[in-house]
Amino acid sequence: MVGSFINVVIYRLPKIMEREWHAQSVELNGQVAEALPPYNLIIPRSACPLCGHMISALENIPVLSYLLLHGKCKGCGAHISVRYPVVELISCILSGFVAWHFGFGVSALGALLFIWALLALTFIDFDTQLLPDAITLPLVWLGLIFNLSHSFTDLQSSVVGALAGYLTLWSVYWLFKLATGKEGMGYGDFKLLAAIGAWLGWQILPLVILSSSLVGALVGIALIVAARHGRNVPIPFGPYLAGGGLIALFWGQTLTQNYLQLLSAP
Repeated sequence: MVGSFINVVIYRLPKIMEREWHAQSVELNGQVAEALPPYNLIIPRSACPLCGHMISALENIPVLSYLLLHGKCKGCGAHISVRYPVVELISCILSGFVAWHFGFGVSALGALLFIWALLALTFIDFDTQLLPDAITLPLVWLGLIFNLSHSFTDLQSSVVGALAGYLTLWSVYWLFKLATGKEGMGYGDFKLLAAIGAWLGWQILPLVILSSSLVGALVGIALIVAARHGRNVPIPFGPYLAGGGLIALFWGQTLTQNYLQLLSAP
């Protein structure tokens, strides 16, 4: 069910942001913004974008409804993207793994909120190359709040992690821009790494940056070789940061300890 709501966030949040930007632009030009019907994460009800068929409760059961409808709208027969049940399944699997990994308690609750936010950010970035402040900034504060009770790391490491996460990619951004005159990443990437640092501590950031950069580079090269992606077409970095954050959440301390032991071995 949470995965179903995440699908709503992925689809609607960028449209909500676009409406807000348009309204602000109109106001800055001294014009009166046109009154639009309410549009948020709850209103209006979900409907087919082609025929307007309102989706009933029986048509909105996660995964099962997609299978029963054979992936088609009941009203017009239009194809429904397979990504909807995929997001629901990923949410289900990750949530179950969190429950098994952390057990019952505050840490499990925090980890669930963390992975749900990363899942929404991943697909929004794939679609729009945006990482909305409406998710990244609350995620930073939630990381600090959960670490008041040392859920994932101590508070000092959490605060330093937020600062280091933001400033690391901010520095890379400006060095790249000064060297090439181009923007290599967006400000949302800074905030996402700051959030990961706030949740997991500064010690885990090298692992997150290394793993996300490695996966991003491999995927980018594969897309270019397969001629499915131009060299000058930007690739969103947020999904790879999110993947690095998930790796660090579940196995970060183990991987870091093994790496340090390897370095200290004679």
